[in-house]
Amino acid sequence: MTATATDYPALFAATQRASYALAACAPAATDAVLRELAAAVRTETPFLLAENARDLALMPAADPRHDRLRLSAERLAGIAADLENVAALPSPLGQALSEQTLPNGLHLSKVRVPLGVVGIIYEARPNVTFDSLALCLKTGNACLLKGGSDAAHSNAAALAVAGPVLARHGLPPAAATLLPPDRAATAALLGAVGWVDVVIPRGSQGLIDYVRQNARVPVIETGAGVVHTYFDASGDLAKGAAIVANAKTRRVSVCNALDCLLIHESRLVDLPALAAPLAAAGVEIFADAPALAALAGHYPAALLAAAGEAHFGTEFLSLRMAIRTVPDLAGALAHIARHGSRHSEAIVSETPAHLDTFLQRVDAAAVYANASTAFTDGAQFGLGAEIGISTQKLHARGPMGLEALTSYKWLVRGDGQVRA
Repeated sequence: MTATATDYPALFAATQRASYALAACAPAATDAVLRELAAAVRTETPFLLAENARDLALMPAADPRHDRLRLSAERLAGIAADLENVAALPSPLGQALSEQTLPNGLHLSKVRVPLGVVGIIYEARPNVTFDSLALCLKTGNACLLKGGSDAAHSNAAALAVAGPVLARHGLPPAAATLLPPDRAATAALLGAVGWVDVVIPRGSQGLIDYVRQNARVPVIETGAGVVHTYFDASGDLAKGAAIVANAKTRRVSVCNALDCLLIHESRLVDLPALAAPLAAAGVEIFADAPALAALAGHYPAALLAAAGEAHFGTEFLSLRMAIRTVPDLAGALAHIARHGSRHSEAIVSETPAHLDTFLQRVDAAAVYANASTAFTDGAQFGLGAEIGISTQKLHARGPMGLEALTSYKWLVRGDGQVRA
């Protein structure tokens, strides 16, 4: 449902009651809801696109968030497919993580259970509305969706499509609630102690920092992506050019898009060829002095500039990126440790020892050897969809699918045992 009232205690209490009802739903019933919702997305594509167009009209096309905000028939078809993929996955609920029988005869089992009430705070990303709804329903969680004002019409349209589907299957309206797109709703959600079990922010580093600093309820951080690819001394040029181009240009507004290419100093002679696909895509490069000299005369001058220190550690979210020259693998690791965001990092190398060292030593949620960082995605990882990409180390890390939206409890079965 879409909330308009500001009686947040009553609203949150209703959501909590809905979470109890969802936890008792049979997996087959939830799967039926998701399949019908997928069909509704396909049927209502014209309506969803029209409402999305109202949001797009209010945002300049040059805004880095514009691409994230934009829906298309193709993207909606992908959302519908993700809903069906989630429905097809086995439910984690009730899964036994461990079992044992103690010497005193007590039988212990640790089983997966819902988190309860999950709050999601996000910016101009209407796909998050559907992803969150699907994953929360599948895991027996009620969700409180706090989208930004930039996507207000798109998010409301998503709930308008989902609401009747939930109702037809007898699920409580409060199973999924879209909060008003204002700061008062954010403050209420972050302070909902006793009603909300966890809040997950998705968006800019500023949003994530605000949530972490002001929340009185538990938070799972989904950090910004400052993403690097290191081209090693033994890197294969054809592989590297394809990987760098894909990571940078496939979709520039996503958090796993490449921000900085690190290149071994011995391979500067190959930098023009490595960067050629970037030039064809119109990527603006900020290069350090050695890389700038290597590219001069080989890369469009209008797209080439000297890098300042501020360009390193920046999440560009656009057709812009940095290049830094490093003396060796250790230099690449040091740069990533200083400027990375623990999201996604990659190496291109034909030296097995270097690949192993990179995979072992880089501190990130997803670390790649000879592959594009574009794969850091819940659907690509076989999770059906994702509710975010966690860059923290407690509870969940990387793309968060169904298992990340569960906790566990201990079930203890006995036959009259008492403790001495």
